[in-house]
Amino acid sequence: MEGVPAGLPAALAQRVEERVGALATAVPALAGREAQAAQVLAASDFVAESLAREPAMLQALLASGDLDRPADAAEMRRRVAAALADAADEAALMAALRRVRRREMVRIAWRDILGLAAIESVLEETSWLAEACIDEALARLEAWSEETWGRPAAAEDGQARLVVLGLGKLGAWELNFSSDVDLVFAYPARGTTSRGLDHEEYFTRLARRLIRVLDERTADGFVFRVDTRLRPYGKSGPLVMSFAQMEAYYQIHGREWERYALIKARPVAGARAAGETLLESLRPFVYRRYLDYGAFEALREMKAMIVREVRRRGMEDDIKLGPGGIREIEFIGQAFQLVRGGRMPALRERRLLRVLEVLGREGLLPEAAATELAAAYRFLRRVENRLQQLADAQTHRLPGDETARARIGCALGFDGWEAFSAALAAHRRRVETHFEGVVTAPQAEAGGADEACAAVWGGALGAAEAEAVLARLGYGDAAAALRRLAALRDGRLVATLSETARRRLDRLMPLLLAAVGRAEGPDRTLPRVLDVVEAIARRSAYVALLLESPLALSQLVRLCAASPWIARLLARHPVLLDELMDPRTLYAPPRREALARELDALLEGAAADDLEEQMERLRQFRQVNVLRVAAADVSGALPLMVVSDHLTEIAEVVLQRVLALARAQLVARHGEPWCEDAAGRRRAGFAVVAYGKLGGIELGYGSDLDLVFLHDSTGAAQQTDGPRPLDNATFFARLAQRIIHILTTPTAGGVLYEVDTRLRPSGKAGLLVSSLDAFARYQREEAWTWEHQALVRARVVAGDAGLAQRFAEVRAEVLGRPRDPEALRREVREMRARQRRELDRSDTAWFDLKHGAGGIGDIEFLVQYLVLRWGGEDPEVLRWTDNIRQLEALAAGGHLAAADAEALAEAYRRLRGAVHRAALQEQPARAPRDAFVEERACVRALWQRIMEDGGGEIGKRADLP
Repeated sequence: MEGVPAGLPAALAQRVEERVGALATAVPALAGREAQAAQVLAASDFVAESLAREPAMLQALLASGDLDRPADAAEMRRRVAAALADAADEAALMAALRRVRRREMVRIAWRDILGLAAIESVLEETSWLAEACIDEALARLEAWSEETWGRPAAAEDGQARLVVLGLGKLGAWELNFSSDVDLVFAYPARGTTSRGLDHEEYFTRLARRLIRVLDERTADGFVFRVDTRLRPYGKSGPLVMSFAQMEAYYQIHGREWERYALIKARPVAGARAAGETLLESLRPFVYRRYLDYGAFEALREMKAMIVREVRRRGMEDDIKLGPGGIREIEFIGQAFQLVRGGRMPALRERRLLRVLEVLGREGLLPEAAATELAAAYRFLRRVENRLQQLADAQTHRLPGDETARARIGCALGFDGWEAFSAALAAHRRRVETHFEGVVTAPQAEAGGADEACAAVWGGALGAAEAEAVLARLGYGDAAAALRRLAALRDGRLVATLSETARRRLDRLMPLLLAAVGRAEGPDRTLPRVLDVVEAIARRSAYVALLLESPLALSQLVRLCAASPWIARLLARHPVLLDELMDPRTLYAPPRREALARELDALLEGAAADDLEEQMERLRQFRQVNVLRVAAADVSGALPLMVVSDHLTEIAEVVLQRVLALARAQLVARHGEPWCEDAAGRRRAGFAVVAYGKLGGIELGYGSDLDLVFLHDSTGAAQQTDGPRPLDNATFFARLAQRIIHILTTPTAGGVLYEVDTRLRPSGKAGLLVSSLDAFARYQREEAWTWEHQALVRARVVAGDAGLAQRFAEVRAEVLGRPRDPEALRREVREMRARQRRELDRSDTAWFDLKHGAGGIGDIEFLVQYLVLRWGGEDPEVLRWTDNIRQLEALAAGGHLAAADAEALAEAYRRLRGAVHRAALQEQPARAPRDAFVEERACVRALWQRIMEDGGGEIGKRADLP
């Protein structure tokens, strides 16, 4: 017969031909589509027997056109509801459910086998069918149960109803053809029904009725097999639990595999909104706020159990559990979800194919690997469906008999079993390779050095022998290293660790000992690394991170060797350890636009009304990016001025987001601030002005932020327009206070930035926020020369663009005022002398890089004097706020010899470089007296000529002594 797939055994081909002939006689609408029918019947006895039993079903499917189009969730719900409309009791309900299930499964199989629907659509439609059957059946059972046992007591937000959670493939809209459905039942709160039945008993009875209606096999078959073993406590636990009981269970008793199970959970029936609330309360159990690399270890243990069971039962040909099967692909996706889902909301996705897409897009898996895994997943799921469509049986085993093999090969579009088997094997090999690459323990093979280190750490060697091992590894003071190790190993911290944490630490320490021995300066590096270990020991997920990533471990040792400041940063904020996994980003800090995108993405994961979480994410953002800058700095990848640029840009991006957050919170409560002046009614602006190192684009690692807050509200009607209006002055004062609160309040993540507001008009005695007019008036009439010196480095870093422009105009006007050069020189010189008396920490052995004679302070004061001296005649020297470009502008304007400007700029760069290096080594900003001799002499000579002798600014560079 035309259309019967080639390659089928003769007997089977004959049977298919007979079945199609019988259907063609009984179903007139089949005319012209016999070849399609032959393909479907050759692949599925379930379809063949269903249509032989009820040919009218096929006639109706063909007449309605349902075989030629997909059905979405709403359409599936309408069909199921219509099929159950006349069911007056449980028996009728069960019969109707089975009939509609058979009809839709025949339709789904027909379209699947003929390739009329992608596998994703096939799995979705199967899931929508199950969901509709469960929910529609529950609705009827609820009504009947209330008649018998009474109505459950109302919850605060309405009637208390059963919540049915779908887990596994149902939850992810990935249900295969003959799958069971994993269900968990819950109810909102304890209480009694209107007839006095306890809620737990009422909802338990209701859940049992639902299970029976769906699962029980009758003359019409079954609807869906129901599996409830994924509920709390498994088979031994109660069938139904209250929300409070479930939350308590997962918080106290939840096991690792239950986190995997809940990844795909979603409400599929009953009180769906309440179910979403329940799942949201369980989210912290599933997705940890930190990077949970312990998930890989748990996954390996689960996989090992499966492998043992597969081998015991000879199930290597199982396409779900066997090597390179569906479960391995699922494990890969779920491992990354559990590790990173707490910090990457895009991974909180139920559908596996979407998870793989995210992993490839975000670089967590190579794109090629993600693509191959997705292709394998689609292929294996198609194979799974064909296996189950044969007889509507829940199987994942490849058949052994020749006839079944021929049917499977043909049903999947291959010439025969061999061609299909080769394609299957290729997919499984790729899956197995990627799975091993993701989850295999990277430290599984211990070399001889690690074995010796394990003996040292474990205390298995005598002191002399242990010291000899450490000496061979590169430790200069092996005895001190051994004492430090013993203090950790035998101390209270390790003694109080959980069994899992201690096991992980015992695996990590030999690796660290060997790695530190290979580092530069093992004796100074070991205490720094051990400080990090002590900080993370109780949070063993971080220990797992170092075990899972040899690259992270090696970068930890490298950075600790280079800088105690970085080591201390990592110890204070272990969340930063994740950054060590990818040197491509660790040593290449992003610039402003990329920083802004990164912070926006990070803040998207926090609820809009959760200020505490927003503050934590801001701190995390700053710490991560400062670490990147420091890592690039100590590695020599960044020159000095670029380091300052990066640190400045980080602070600016933070300030801009902090202002936006603080303003949004106040506007939500009080409305926008408005005013009326000569320009009409307008929204009042606000700006954050940076002074000092931030204003001068010269931020260091430990710099605080010198900030001044301004607004431009003037005229009449200065008030916000919200439900609880405030006068604008109060609004802006609260806005500034909230900004300072977000920046300076200590949280678990530390302080975001220290803030100094003493440079505002009138200092501590002045208003926290000034109007621009008041600021300008103060600068013109009351400000001291030193305040104008500070203004030289001031610029707006966040806020209203129009106000920023007007501030720049005020700054230029104030700094450009005519000044008596002699009086200006005297005042600047006196202020510098006073500063040196108070702050200079130079002595006979050491030179203070910032405040010593010929140091950074002299250069800054000299530049400020020259800018104030020439700003009125040459506005170009007022354009910039940083010392280097100010020197360039002074030289370009002829106010300073080019050679002198370049000499000062080079001295400034070198001295600031030394300050940065001192900060990273946690040393005072000092240098030996014999360091920077030429630079200091140059600065002193120019200071003497310009500031002391008053011999004019232009001239040849003085001869160095």
